[in-house]
Amino acid sequence: MKQKKVLILANDTTYTYNLRNEIIERLVADGYQVSVACQPLLLQEELASLGASLIPFETNRHGKNPLADLGLLVRFRRTIQAERPDVVLTYNIKPNAYGGLACRMTRTPYLANITGLGTAVEQPGLLQKLTIRLYRSGVAGAACVFFQNEENLRFFREHRMLRKDSRTRLLPGSGVSLRLHKPMDYPKDDGQIHFLFVARVMAEKGIDLYLAAARRIHAAHPNTVFHICGKCDDKKYVGLLRDAERDGYIIYHGEQKNMLPFFESAHCVVHPSYYPEGMSNVLLEAAAHCRPIIATDRSGCRETVEDGKSGFLIPIRNEDALVDALERFLALSPEQRREMGLAGRAKVEREFDRQIVVRAYAEEINLAQNRP
Repeated sequence: MKQKKVLILANDTTYTYNLRNEIIERLVADGYQVSVACQPLLLQEELASLGASLIPFETNRHGKNPLADLGLLVRFRRTIQAERPDVVLTYNIKPNAYGGLACRMTRTPYLANITGLGTAVEQPGLLQKLTIRLYRSGVAGAACVFFQNEENLRFFREHRMLRKDSRTRLLPGSGVSLRLHKPMDYPKDDGQIHFLFVARVMAEKGIDLYLAAARRIHAAHPNTVFHICGKCDDKKYVGLLRDAERDGYIIYHGEQKNMLPFFESAHCVVHPSYYPEGMSNVLLEAAAHCRPIIATDRSGCRETVEDGKSGFLIPIRNEDALVDALERFLALSPEQRREMGLAGRAKVEREFDRQIVVRAYAEEINLAQNRP
């Protein structure tokens, strides 16, 4: 009997291992052969250890010319024809759009996961119109379209990006692995308060707000330390980060393979993003590790925070509000900060366990293979 195959189309190995590892584990345990077509970055060996094979595939994730990206459609189609999977799982914008189209062309069942709209879709203009058309075509034949927040689902419906008979399901983001992201003791008071920013270093993730607020807070509270972990997607920040380090109010650690030591030493995780998030995985992981969070009051972030209980929400692109939230956090006692972290852990245990996502995929993969 031929072994059933699942092909995953995503941006890169780091993303796939960190956020899809338990789905891959479940598929392998259920007897599927799993292949992943994505860009080889960090965690390739870890991905292989799950039992998945890697197909190196560059999606040019930052390219913004849909016409120039049409070559992706050809490459996705060739990959699907070569692999002949029973089901394809697509993640991220370009795999959803072009990979979905390739699945339709090859009559291959597929499940799409909307991991966020991205600026090309959210911002009005010609690029938005082109991207919406591509997305509409890409998800049109999906056996199920997963969404990570209500706002993204509403956007798809309002822009008629879904067919009337499209099957949709709302997931708690990518969920968080409660097995890998365990509760951590709150940092002992050593006289310093450590804040942590974890994201691609780019404007939309709020790096400018974080740097500005860090300068102001550190000037008023010299015992504060502001850490940054993440790859510089926009090279203009290389010099800015170097200058901020020289001035003594931030420490830049670059992209990290293992974030656990940074979460362990952090008193608070700060995410002032205004990027069109699906669901912020950084915030879910921080909360799972019992760390209070300060986040933007926008879809994909607000769902992870109980304002005033597990952290603080701030308006979008509001430096003064971020400074105020940091000041409010500093005014808390060590015990109040610890209680905030515990409240965050309780919330992700109730609402964001990744096994919820794994079970949803198992159900929809079974349905997709048995559709008439």
